[in-house]
Amino acid sequence: MTMYAAIIYSADVDYSAPEHAEEMAEYGAFSMAAAHAIRGGAALFPTATATTVRASGKGGEIVTSDGPYAETKEALTGFFLLEADDLDAAIALAAQIPAAWNGAVEVRPVVPMMG
Repeated sequence: MTMYAAIIYSADVDYSAPEHAEEMAEYGAFSMAAAHAIRGGAALFPTATATTVRASGKGGEIVTSDGPYAETKEALTGFFLLEADDLDAAIALAAQIPAAWNGAVEVRPVVPMMG
């Protein structure tokens, strides 16, 4: 089995706010239905809460800026880490993530970092 990141791009809003409860319930339903394949994931707070970090090389000067790296219509709003037999199976799971219906879900194989 391969691990895939299902990277969610959707409206840049605070999904923890009450007005998004219905959509979050859809994510809950997906999480329950795909529990066999989900190995991790999280929703992210809006990009206004982000801090962008840059360094001028290893051990170099650290520079930070408030907010996202770029302004876009859709923002990185969360991800799922999925375990699937192959890319086709990962795509089938990603198509069930609510963001796929009105945003986008990017699926990428994950490079193992540890044993």
